[in-house]
Amino acid sequence: MYNAFYGFTEAPFNITPNSRFFFESTNHKEALSTLLYAIQQRKGFVVVTGEIGSGKTTVCRTLMNQLDSSTATALITNTHLSGKDLLCTILDDLEVEYSSGSKARLLSQLNQYLIEQLRNDRNVVVIIDEAQNLAPLVLEEVRMLSNLETENEKLIQILFLGQPELKKKLALPRLEQLRQRIAVYFHLTPLDQEDTQRYILHRLKVASKSDRQFFTEDTLELIYQFSRGVPRLINQLCDSALLSGYIYGLTLIEKKVVQEVIKESPTAQIVESKKESKGDGAAIDN
Repeated sequence: MYNAFYGFTEAPFNITPNSRFFFESTNHKEALSTLLYAIQQRKGFVVVTGEIGSGKTTVCRTLMNQLDSSTATALITNTHLSGKDLLCTILDDLEVEYSSGSKARLLSQLNQYLIEQLRNDRNVVVIIDEAQNLAPLVLEEVRMLSNLETENEKLIQILFLGQPELKKKLALPRLEQLRQRIAVYFHLTPLDQEDTQRYILHRLKVASKSDRQFFTEDTLELIYQFSRGVPRLINQLCDSALLSGYIYGLTLIEKKVVQEVIKESPTAQIVESKKESKGDGAAIDN
């Protein structure tokens, strides 16, 4: 709605992950480099965790765009699956022609495909998003995929993306064998204040193809204070602020506009509700 008004070629703060807007904060750049290294060196299992909205999926999309044609990838986003359904989904996403049957038969067909890829000097990566939703039994069955290997290297690399609960789930005693096979753990943290400002300016520059100023300095500071450096919250706040600025005919977003947006934000209302609830509880106790 406001793109033409501000001269954007596309919306700068769309919450849909887009690798074109990937911002190389120290943490996110390190995560991407770690993943590329783990895949190229055929490390097997890799786990990346982060809070909701921390940028895991954006890192994943950027990773997929940086992998060359010698790497086949399967991206699994539906994690409410049985072990057999997950195997079928992996085969489908890798575009492997297979005959349905038992899990053992499916696994055998996947193994044949992986051996063929190795002969052709190709790597295979399976990325499982929202992996914290996988049942422990399914996680244990995913571990069985690590048995698909030669004497020298893994035939398949598996990347788990998930919220912090994933690490807690992997700590279950019954998943010890899987836990021991995980080569790399990485946790994405929120942006600090400096990186939050650079993140906003980066996205604005990509969308406007200019260095034009759209937010005042104190506005950027307020955005950081409210978002706590979480990329998704930053995007939501900036998008709403630009929309309000468009409605008011403002070419430069000032602090009062963001304050108004924050007041109407569902996140702010939830925080305020919790505060009131705590207050009520204290009064009852007294």
